[in-house]
Amino acid sequence: MGRLDEQPRSQVGEAEALRLGQALRAARKALGITVTAAAKAAQISRVTWHRLEKGERTVALGALVAAAQVLDMSVVLVPKGAAGKPAPSTGDDYLPLQILLADYPQLRQLAWQVGDDRHVLTPREALGLYERNWRHVQHTALDPREFALLDALRRVFGAEFLGV
Repeated sequence: MGRLDEQPRSQVGEAEALRLGQALRAARKALGITVTAAAKAAQISRVTWHRLEKGERTVALGALVAAAQVLDMSVVLVPKGAAGKPAPSTGDDYLPLQILLADYPQLRQLAWQVGDDRHVLTPREALGLYERNWRHVQHTALDPREFALLDALRRVFGAEFLGV
């Protein structure tokens, strides 16, 4: 029997749908867009948008794609084994929706009080930590990946203080 046969049909894809919904909500909130405005821009109903963010699996794929486009995101399928790996950069405009502290050494030092390398921040939370503690960042110790994150935060949020 294959993997799909081992799980009841009602549970297949449930976790992935929830993650997609959480990612849409985080992106919308990070951009400061209301549900009503996002739904209108995607040409879907507000109720459908809410259903997407709740991770309901019965929402049409077209609605998901339209919602992603409104948030300047794309829907990408990756092999399950790659789910825990960092997403590949799609160019200069890449900003992760979830920032794992363990992946960014300087940010991890700024968030010492969290006490958990597996802790995840939103882009706004990461920006706030950098802004409040920029004087403590060891600029020469920034690795290319963290430098790219800082640059993306600067471009997306217009952070002028970041000397990137």
